[in-house]
Amino acid sequence: MNSPIIRSSTKYVVLPLLFSVFFTLLNAQQTVTIQECYRLAEENYPQIRQYDLIRKAEQYDLSNAGKSWLPQFVLNAKATYQSDVTKLPVDFSQLPVEITVPTLSKDQYQVMAELNQTIWDGGASSSAKQLTKSAAETERKQLESDLYSLRERINQLYFGCLLQADLLLQNRLLQKELQINLERVQAFIANGMANESDKELLEVELLNASQRETEIDASRLAYLRMLSYFIGYKEPGKIQLEKLVVPAVDFSWSIKRPELSVFEAKSIYADLQLKAITAGLMPRFGAFVQAGYGRPGLNMLEDEFSPFYVAGVRMSWNLGRLYTQKNDRRKVGTLQRQIDVGRETFLFNTHMQLIQQQEEVQKMVRIMQSDDEIIRLRTNVKKAAEVKLSNGVIAVSDLIREMNAEDMARQAAMIHRTQYLMAIYQIRYITNNE
Repeated sequence: MNSPIIRSSTKYVVLPLLFSVFFTLLNAQQTVTIQECYRLAEENYPQIRQYDLIRKAEQYDLSNAGKSWLPQFVLNAKATYQSDVTKLPVDFSQLPVEITVPTLSKDQYQVMAELNQTIWDGGASSSAKQLTKSAAETERKQLESDLYSLRERINQLYFGCLLQADLLLQNRLLQKELQINLERVQAFIANGMANESDKELLEVELLNASQRETEIDASRLAYLRMLSYFIGYKEPGKIQLEKLVVPAVDFSWSIKRPELSVFEAKSIYADLQLKAITAGLMPRFGAFVQAGYGRPGLNMLEDEFSPFYVAGVRMSWNLGRLYTQKNDRRKVGTLQRQIDVGRETFLFNTHMQLIQQQEEVQKMVRIMQSDDEIIRLRTNVKKAAEVKLSNGVIAVSDLIREMNAEDMARQAAMIHRTQYLMAIYQIRYITNNE
């Protein structure tokens, strides 16, 4: 049986451990990939709400187009006074029999309701629905294209963060190396092999490196905050960006940009406009019922209020559209040619960008091939300078110069690698290939 003392001590050990684990998880950094940044940026961008607005507008327009087949109700009322009324052109006074012919009143009144039902509209409502769907699809494709352009901005921020992080790491390595040499010079001073000014030179370089660290870290945080704002993260300090490996690049990639889908959707919409023009030339057939009450009614010889109704079928054919249909078709044809020109212009400019980025990749490959050799040679020169300093052959300023040269070579290699990655991801952006 466990004693109370053991249970109590176990409690005091477990609780701090649980709190430690909790705070570790709370403050843990979350690794984010560049693909996740693309997705989060699109989801967080305010324009994403346009999808729902486009869908609702499409539903309203489709509903309105469908209601054209519902019975249409019209109510008319009128009261008139006229200068003369209809009379029979016969003199009944000459007849042997007295005949009385009623005379209509000059003030007349009528209330009439009409109910119309479309039987065939020549395909106008079907064409209107197709145009509505095509217009909504064009807007959706355009929105996809607009959101896709966010990827280029994400690339700039993401690679900016990675580059600043690499430069920061290199700066700290430089500071560590400067500190080692500072301690070495202090030992030389104690043995009478160096002057106080030699130590001060290293201290100045160490302060300069510390200032540079502050600048790089501030730049890194600025990039990280902008990226966090884009992807909807409220705590930039908890984001850990995934290091990117050098991907394979294929210069034979075809262009799959969403802008091409926009041109295709616009072309489909233009084709549907031609069908709408054809539908507008067709006659319309419908049934109707008229019911009314007035003076006079349908019997014009009765000067009394009476109800009446009329039912039948009706055909209407607007032949005036024949005058403009040729120009309307030419206008749509011009629109289609504009779409084709826009597509060709986009592909031309995109291929130009692709050629430029391909040359950039090849240039960076040639530059990177010599980076490792430059760093190796600079490192050897620096190590030789350290040996010479230990032997009293060179001054501290000479060693500092070689250390800075090696640091600049490493920084240049980091920048070249980042530029190479950016060029590859820019090709991916230009072609929309993963």
